[in-house]
Amino acid sequence: MPRENLNDLQAFVHVAREGSFTKAAAQLGVSQSALSHAMRGLEQRLGVRLLTRTTRSVSTTEAGARLLDTLGPRLAEIEDGLAALAEYRERPAGTIRINATGHAAEYIAWPRLAPLLQQYPDLKVELTADYGLADIVAERYDIGIRLGERLARDMVAVPISPPLRMRVVGAPSYFRQHVVPRHPDELADHNCVTLRLPTHGGLMPWDFGQDGNELSVRVSGQWTFNTMGMTRAAALAGSGLAWLPEDQVQPMLDDGRLQSVLDDWCPHFDGYYAYYPSRRHVTVAMRTVLDALRGPMG
Repeated sequence: MPRENLNDLQAFVHVAREGSFTKAAAQLGVSQSALSHAMRGLEQRLGVRLLTRTTRSVSTTEAGARLLDTLGPRLAEIEDGLAALAEYRERPAGTIRINATGHAAEYIAWPRLAPLLQQYPDLKVELTADYGLADIVAERYDIGIRLGERLARDMVAVPISPPLRMRVVGAPSYFRQHVVPRHPDELADHNCVTLRLPTHGGLMPWDFGQDGNELSVRVSGQWTFNTMGMTRAAALAGSGLAWLPEDQVQPMLDDGRLQSVLDDWCPHFDGYYAYYPSRRHVTVAMRTVLDALRGPMG
């Protein structure tokens, strides 16, 4: 096959992974018609149909799926090799893709990386907030950010936060109408604002500990959200008790908009880590981002 068709193979990988000419064309910076023409030309040269097209989606044929399995890892290696050339640049450049929990994205990644991007205009960051445990290799992220207890063993992990603490909080208006709980089991009698996890669709349990005793409580209430920001908003409105990271509610605790309960049952636990595959080549851009994510650990 002529060497210039490497671009067509890369385009095929984008179309197959996205299942959409529209999304793939946007990623590649070409028109949909040009991309569709390139795919038809590739199929003609190979003498086999690679894609099944409908009015709403695109999927791979059996031959296309086999080609994708073969090409995907090899093109990724080529891209990594080209990215490694950035080592010869004095300034970091390119795009670093990060997958983080919503809390880590808002309270760690964003405040630490925003000044960095002002310093390096050729550096870009794509930050995805995701409470699931993403496969950063399969989904082609450069860096993941999760709690230390959730990391796979084959990852290089860099601590980027001190130990974290969760707090049970509610508005003064809520406590004027409800008895303050003295034990986690008493939360069953309260209207609790719950957080639904996207990975398996279950509700996040509230974990407590005291004197070496660990307790996980399944709470319930009228409101369920899939973001901590809305959970906090509901607590501020007096709609119920919420279980949230301390740094997310500390300003409201300080000014009295929220009150905390069960403090002696809310221990510290392992903080956040930035992680990446152990065999991944760390470019100048990636190293610069990792250094910024470390930030102040106090």
